[in-house]
Amino acid sequence: MSGAEIILLAIGLCFDTFAVSLSSGICLPQIPRLAFIRIVLTFASVQAVLTMTGWFAGKGLLSFISPADHWIAFAILLYIGIKMIKDSLSDDRDVCLDLRRAGVLISASVATSIDALAVGVGLAMASVNLKEIGVATVVIFAATLIASITGIKWGRYVGLKAGKRSGVVGGVILIVIGIKILVEHLEILN
Repeated sequence: MSGAEIILLAIGLCFDTFAVSLSSGICLPQIPRLAFIRIVLTFASVQAVLTMTGWFAGKGLLSFISPADHWIAFAILLYIGIKMIKDSLSDDRDVCLDLRRAGVLISASVATSIDALAVGVGLAMASVNLKEIGVATVVIFAATLIASITGIKWGRYVGLKAGKRSGVVGGVILIVIGIKILVEHLEILN
């Protein structure tokens, strides 16, 4: 994976976190510094850990499914991207989460990072090596940290519509990466 692809992937994955942080920042009063640090580090850590966990799980399965690995990576990223777009356009989501509460924070962190687990599996299928996934994980951690900081800090100034658009952008980025993996593999075969 190139540096640009890793950055785009990290940005695509952190949009859910940004949207949740933004909506919480809109409706929560000032968050104490220690709680703020705990919130942003939890979001970033869970996203990074689930990406790496997915990659290890995918590597374990790789020998069984390597003939179709590019299709699986494409399907996973397409599904996640479409789901992100659909979810971001839905009015059924709870607008405000009190991320200062530990149970809510953990639930929100895992919920916004499930796609990172699937992306990790997809990256293993796309033959991303340990060094590349290590770099990707660090970049994903940093992007998610920045997204959650930005969302919480600027939430009261931005508004819910930006949060919804960010989910659409994140979904489109993941779909484009999935298409790129598929096209590159099919070009190699020709």
